[in-house]
Amino acid sequence: MSAAARVRSAERSDLPRVAELAVQHAEYERAAPPAPDLAERLAALLFDSSAPRLCCLVAEAPDGAIVGYATCAPELSTWEGREYLYLDCLFLAPGHRGLGLGALLMDAVADRARRLGLSEVQWQTPAWNEGAIRFYARLGALGTDKRRFSLRVSS
Repeated sequence: MSAAARVRSAERSDLPRVAELAVQHAEYERAAPPAPDLAERLAALLFDSSAPRLCCLVAEAPDGAIVGYATCAPELSTWEGREYLYLDCLFLAPGHRGLGLGALLMDAVADRARRLGLSEVQWQTPAWNEGAIRFYARLGALGTDKRRFSLRVSS
């Protein structure tokens, strides 16, 4: 058992819990649920690739329970002609927000960007998620107004 909350890289055995949290995250954001085999898909991206792009971090409560996660991957900015780290997901289970775990996750994501030689992290949150917007503003993040689109293509 840990004496304090912490953030660490996800291990393969954490992925079923990360998938459970992703379901909660999708519900919270009023989105379609993740794929039923999400844990297996994440394992392929994180552990079964010779050069994984995706990084998954987990937040552990003092009792060792995984109560949150963040995922990120390098992306490219055409306008700036450089890479940045894209924070795809950051989620903490209800009851574990406001305790400093979100800041620990963001610190770990920023550390990941620095280790990759990247000078910026970018992400998005729904416009209605005022709690997240306040949290990110307290960290010193700047917001922009854009809408995200998705186009399904068949293979």
